[in-house]
Amino acid sequence: MLTAMVTPFTPDGAVDYEAVQSLATYLVDEQRNDGLVVSGTTGESPTTSDQEKERLVRAVVEAVGDRAVVVAGAGSNDTHHSVELARTAERAGAHGLLVVTPYYNKPPQEGLYRHFTAVADATGLPVMLYDIPGRSGVPIQTETLIRLAMHERVVAVKDAKADLFAGSQVMLATDLVFYSGDDTLNLPWASVGAAGCVSVVGHVVGAEIAEMMALHRSGDVAGALEIHRRLLPVVSGIMMQAGGAIMAKAALAMVGRPVGPVRPPLSEATERELAILRADLAAGGVKLSDGDVT
Repeated sequence: MLTAMVTPFTPDGAVDYEAVQSLATYLVDEQRNDGLVVSGTTGESPTTSDQEKERLVRAVVEAVGDRAVVVAGAGSNDTHHSVELARTAERAGAHGLLVVTPYYNKPPQEGLYRHFTAVADATGLPVMLYDIPGRSGVPIQTETLIRLAMHERVVAVKDAKADLFAGSQVMLATDLVFYSGDDTLNLPWASVGAAGCVSVVGHVVGAEIAEMMALHRSGDVAGALEIHRRLLPVVSGIMMQAGGAIMAKAALAMVGRPVGPVRPPLSEATERELAILRADLAAGGVKLSDGDVT
């Protein structure tokens, strides 16, 4: 159970490192996260500087690194920049790297292979590939994943491609560990062999997702399915409206853990979106704060 952590900001838009550490502690100690992903898309990595990314890793490692895995987002659409981000994350104390498929420039599969290999060669850290063609424009094809699995430090895949059959083929052919990168499919991915998930809704229901995964591993499929169905409104409210970072921050405010605004070009949730989110969280059993600040 990992959560792709939002980045708390002060009202004027600066990174709030004290709130970063408080949120990380809450996610690990209260929401049962085994690890946190720092500076992923949900952490608004496109609008945080390299220096901020380094300080974020250091802050989270200091807060929870003794009891949770800290994975640093180190991907971009520039191989040289990604290599530098990876090296900086290693120096900052990260335990692993999340490396997204290069976006916008749409490289061929050979380009993807060389990109990921260059980043994996740059440090001694294990690498989780992030396959999300909806944002990057390019999938990591099965043959490319099988090639990359031969690298000793390419160990895992965060899959947001929603192709369980292709993922099953890769798991059969390699030792790559798969994680659901889509909260709508956390349980379906577990059913075909995924080890867990990198979640957004885990900000407010991480403990329930951890329990769902534990029940499934123990063979209690009916129990896992019951939690999956109970959490459907929460997944809908956070993931089916304005986007992960916006709605995750709004949800945290609703449970009494405000983490500040989003940075442009993101914008705050509308009143209508907030009303839907509030109803969906309540329908999913999330306890809302009496001091809801949204």
